Amino acid sequence: MIRLLLSRKMGELRITQAELSDATGIRPNTINDLYHDVADRVSLENLDKICEALGCDLSEIVEYTPNKLQTIRRCVSQSVYKSRQ
Repeated sequence: MIRLLLSRKMGELRITQAELSDATGIRPNTINDLYHDVADRVSLENLDKICEALGCDLSEIVEYTPNKLQTIRRCVSQSVYKSRQ
């Protein structure tokens, strides 16, 4: 599962959604969706702008945690690669 940690980072820096929107040129509604971790999609361009504006690394605002239940099959090429090592 991928989670957005934008609200945590903005809280640490005491930056409002309006300030981030003004600094990045990203629509306020988009910032709000990212802030509340309800966005279905995030553009790489927006992530780049946010990291630049906040002076942070991507890992500070995006977190990946493996799903408890496997929802998809792993790629075959991945298992072939690992067996060669």
